[in-house]
Amino acid sequence: MTATSRALQLAILAFSIACVRRTSPAQESPASRWDELAHSVTIHRDAWGVPHIFGPSDSSVVFAHLYAQAEDNFWQVEENFILATGRAAEVHGEEALPGDVLVRALEVRRLSIEEYERSGPRMRELCDAFAGGLNYFLEKNPAIKPRLLKRFEPWHVFAFCRYGLYVQFVLRKVGISGRDVQGTLKELPPGHSQGSNMWAIAPSRSESGRALLFINPHQPFFGAGQFYEGHLRSEEGLNKSGASFFGSLVPTLGHNEKLGWSHTVNYPDIADLYIETFDDPADPLSYRWGDGRRKARQWSEKLRIRTPEGIEERRYLFRKPHHGPIVGTHKGKPISLRLARFEEGGQVAQWYAMSRAGSLAEFRKAISALAIPMFNIMYADREGNIFYVYNAAVPRRSTEFNWREPVDGSDPRTEWSGYHALEELPQLLNPASGFLQNCNQTPFTTTAGDNPRPEDFPPYMVTEKDNPRGRISRRLLARKEKFTMDSLSEAAFDTTVLVAEEVIPGIVRAWELVRRSDQRLAKKLEGPVAELKKWDRVARVDSTAMTLFTLWAELGKFRLDPRKDPRGALRNLRRAVTGLQWYFGTWQVPWGEINRLQRIPPGDDHRFNDSAPSLPIAGGPGWLGMVFNFYARREDGQKRRYGVAGHSYVGIVSFGPEPEARSILVFGQNADPASKHFFDQAGIYARKKFKPALFRREEIEKKSLRVYHPGEKTRGEEPAKR
Repeated sequence: MTATSRALQLAILAFSIACVRRTSPAQESPASRWDELAHSVTIHRDAWGVPHIFGPSDSSVVFAHLYAQAEDNFWQVEENFILATGRAAEVHGEEALPGDVLVRALEVRRLSIEEYERSGPRMRELCDAFAGGLNYFLEKNPAIKPRLLKRFEPWHVFAFCRYGLYVQFVLRKVGISGRDVQGTLKELPPGHSQGSNMWAIAPSRSESGRALLFINPHQPFFGAGQFYEGHLRSEEGLNKSGASFFGSLVPTLGHNEKLGWSHTVNYPDIADLYIETFDDPADPLSYRWGDGRRKARQWSEKLRIRTPEGIEERRYLFRKPHHGPIVGTHKGKPISLRLARFEEGGQVAQWYAMSRAGSLAEFRKAISALAIPMFNIMYADREGNIFYVYNAAVPRRSTEFNWREPVDGSDPRTEWSGYHALEELPQLLNPASGFLQNCNQTPFTTTAGDNPRPEDFPPYMVTEKDNPRGRISRRLLARKEKFTMDSLSEAAFDTTVLVAEEVIPGIVRAWELVRRSDQRLAKKLEGPVAELKKWDRVARVDSTAMTLFTLWAELGKFRLDPRKDPRGALRNLRRAVTGLQWYFGTWQVPWGEINRLQRIPPGDDHRFNDSAPSLPIAGGPGWLGMVFNFYARREDGQKRRYGVAGHSYVGIVSFGPEPEARSILVFGQNADPASKHFFDQAGIYARKKFKPALFRREEIEKKSLRVYHPGEKTRGEEPAKR
C-alpha cells in the first residue's frame, strides 16, 4: 500500500466513524455502518488462538480487539459491563444488589458518560470503535443471546475501568462494601489479596546484554479479573502485545516493539473517609464545614432485582457531600468517601498513551498524569533501562491527622491540597544491583542496596511492609549472575517454599521437645515429622511434605510459630494428618493429587468436580514465599482443591532490536468447552513452561491458522456459542 492510498483509507475510516458518532441510536443504519471498518482490519489467530490484529488505524484494531474478546468469551465481556453499570441484580438477583447499590452511589454511569463527552476526538473515536466492535459482534452472531445488554455504549469502557480499579481494588482496602452503603440508605417506597510478581533485569545481569522483563499478575482465574491475551498493531503506530481484563480497550500490561511494563497491586493511601455532621432538622441536606455550612446533593436511583416471581423494582435515596457519597456510618454519624482521581477519570487514556510510548522519556510523560491511581509499575526497554515506580495518585494531606481512620469532614484542614507529582513517589532507575522486583511489598525493599528510604516520604504515602514473595524474589535475582530467557523462564515458575525453610526446623524441634512428655502424640506424628525434615523445601506434584506443610500452615492461620507454641504447632500438624486420612485414607497424599487445575465454563451453574478432568499443579499460595503462585479451594462435596487465582497470565520479554517474548494463560483463550482453545495452554502451564508469544508480522502471517475480518465466516472457524 502506498503512503497516499494509506492516508486516503485512514481519512475514509475516520470520516465513517465520525458520521456514526453524529448519528443518534434511533437513526443508525444496520451493521453495514461498521462493515467498511471491519473489512479494513484482519485478525490472525495463531496456534493457541491468540488474536494478532492488523489494521490501518488504532480505532480499527480496537474495534477488532473487542470483537475477538466477544468471540472468545462474550459471557464474561457482558458480565463485566453488567457489573460496571450497576445492573447485576437484574441477572443474579438479591445477592448482587449490594454491588449495584455501591456502583450507583459512586455515580459510575454519570461520571463515565461525562468523561466520554469531554474526551478529545481521538479518545472518543477509540471508544466508539470499542462499542462498535461489540455491537457488530452481536449483529453478526444472532445465535448469541445477551442476558441483559443488547447494546454497548462508548462510555462503558470508562465505567468498567472505574469498576475494575476502584470497586475491585481500592474499596476492598478501605473496607467499604456494597452492604455498608445499602445499610445507610433510605429505601424509598415503590413508584474482593492475592498478589502479583514482576521483575526487571538490566543488561549487566543478562547473558544477551539485553534488558529482561517478567510479567506476572496474580488474578482470579474466573470472573471480572481474569486476563485475556491479545496483540494490536496499526499503521498509525500502536503495536502492543499483552493482556488485560475482558472489556479493555488495549492490553494494560505487556510490551510494544521498544519497551514494556507490568503492574502489581500496591496499597497507597488514595481513599479517605470523612465524618459528616448533618445536624439541622430544618434542612436535612445541610452539613457543617468550617465556620459555615454546605449542602449535600441528593438523588434517587431505581434498581431492578430478579426474583422467582419476576423483576422487582426498588428505589434508593443517595446523598453526596462535597467529599463524596455517603457510604456508611461511624459512631452513629454518616461517613462519606473520597477517591483519588475517581471523578476526573483519564485511566483509559493513560494506558493508551503508555502503549504508544517509544522511549523512557515518553513513558514517564505518559504515567506522569497519575490518572491510574494505584498499581506499581515495572519497566524495561531496548535501550537497556530498567525502572520501577510506586505509582499512585497520592493526595497531599496535613500530617496532623491519622488518615487511616475517618477524619472530621467539617474541619477544612482535612481537605486535600492537590496530588504528589510523579517525581515525589518512591522509584528506582537502573540500580547498581542490576535488578528490580516488586511482589506487592514495600518499595523500600525493591532491590539489593540502593532502595528508596522511608524517611524521604510522608508517612501516609506507603502502607505496605515486606513479604515472603519479595524475599524469595530478591534471593533468586541476587544469586543468579547472568539470566537467559531459559533461566528466567525457570525462575518464573520457581517452587522453592521460603517459609518452609524458615519454619520446619522449629516444627522438628517442637516434636523432639514434646516427645519427652507426650509419647502418644509424638508416635502419631513421627512419620509426618520425618517427611517434613527430609524435604528439600521445593514444592513438586509428588511431594507429600508440601501437602502436610501447606495444611499445617493454613490451620495455624499462617502465623503459628512453633518456637513460641510447640504443642499448638504439633496439634495443628495432627489435625492436618487426621484430615488427610479422613478424605484420602492416608496422610501420604502427593501435592499434585490434592492441588489441581480445572476449568469450569462461565456461568452460575458450574462447579468444580473430582470426577471431571483436571491437572496436578506444583505451585502454591504466595504467603508461603513461592514465586509460582496458585491459590486453590475445595468445593463442598469434593476431596480435591482447584485453582481459583494466582499465575493467571505470565510473560517474559527480552528487549533487543526486536523483542522476543514468551507467554502463557492459565487455561486458554476461549471459554467455550467445545473450543480446542478452552484448555490447550493448561498442560504447558502445569509443566511450568511457556508458549512463544509471536510479535513479528512475518512470523505471525506464516504461523497463523486462521485469518479473517471481523464478521466474516472462515473455514474451520469455531462458532461463537456463549
